[in-house]
Amino acid sequence: MFVLDANKRPLNPVHPGWAHKLLAAGQAAVFKRAPFTLILKAALPEVPVQPLRLKLDPGSRTTGLALVHDASGQVVFAAEIAHRGQQVKAALEARSRVRRSRRSRKTRYRPSRFLNRRRPKGWLPPSLLSRLANVTTWVARLRRLCPISALSQELVKFDPALMQDPTISGIQYQQGELAGYECREYLLEKWHRRCAYCGATGVPLEVEHLVPRSRDGSDRVSNLVLACHGCNQRKGNQTAEEFGFPQLLAQARLPLTDAAAMNAARWALYERLKATGLSVEVGSGGLTKFNRSNRGLLKAHWCDALCVGSSTPAIVHIKGIQPLLIEATGHGTRQMCGTDGAGFPMRHRTRQKRWFGYQTGDLVQAVIPRGTYAGKHTGRVTIRARKSFRLNGIDVHPKYLTCLQKGDGYAYRLGTALPPPG
Repeated sequence: MFVLDANKRPLNPVHPGWAHKLLAAGQAAVFKRAPFTLILKAALPEVPVQPLRLKLDPGSRTTGLALVHDASGQVVFAAEIAHRGQQVKAALEARSRVRRSRRSRKTRYRPSRFLNRRRPKGWLPPSLLSRLANVTTWVARLRRLCPISALSQELVKFDPALMQDPTISGIQYQQGELAGYECREYLLEKWHRRCAYCGATGVPLEVEHLVPRSRDGSDRVSNLVLACHGCNQRKGNQTAEEFGFPQLLAQARLPLTDAAAMNAARWALYERLKATGLSVEVGSGGLTKFNRSNRGLLKAHWCDALCVGSSTPAIVHIKGIQPLLIEATGHGTRQMCGTDGAGFPMRHRTRQKRWFGYQTGDLVQAVIPRGTYAGKHTGRVTIRARKSFRLNGIDVHPKYLTCLQKGDGYAYRLGTALPPPG
């Protein structure tokens, strides 16, 4: 649990048992529920703190976070951020369709300006900016809650040019300690960590050629798939088409859009992390997998974050760590006029976002004294302009509500703890 003193100075995180004792003794109060943070009722400027390292594994859909004590290898906090880049892209496309249909109906005249727009240097699409904003927001939040002295980021994940033509790189890349890890990690992401033929998961997977090398098949990544041992043996010297899977030939040539998104945004994230003033360590995706395999950790986004960079401790302690699953939900919509499928107005929203002191997304507790739903209910509230809010599928009057935490654009839940390394 994170702990702040009375001056909001971050102290060393404590075990949940100590947090319970501090609350029971009246020496602390709950400052924040997600992530759970205590604030002491006394200032402790003399108490020394142990610096921590925040490690990040950026992803197109999910980013892993891990707070680690470098000297002891103890993981004190882990989280996974689910991004909403796809929702941002879909919302922008919907807005574009509405505007295009409005122009086609000739409701107003405006000269075309599609060819006179200029994008500034370093421009990124809003869907990628949303991912960057999520990561930088949580780096800033965690710096306010605990003593962070260094950052680690997985910077180089995939290099498609090198995979298509291995001769581009030097012999050190091909025969070094990480040989094969970069390409295998690429294939695992592309084929969703399952056998391309039978769809088996959770079994050892082997790199397999769609067109066998004995029949002039190449080692290019577009000719490689993942297969379990049984399918690999049954396929033998056949091509994928002869084996009954002709669709894999076209699927293998499809681009990895998530990898392309991260390649476009990785340096922008690196520059934002450097701007924090902390030292930033970088590492490749192959090194992350190498560290995770050597330490016997299971595949998870926060475990990948834990294994980023060469600073990963030789022995890590993850017993009892439950990752905080963070889902980016946004802060509502700015669209004032909703439209139907044909683009015609169907509803209008009020300009006021807060009613009776509450806003959609606030974490509240309702104590209903009587009726069908009598009892305590806790969750995220959806407000309406009348005195009837929605909470966990029921209508609640705002007089029964108590705000536990203001909506901050994210939803939280606890994940499952992983078994210790082995």
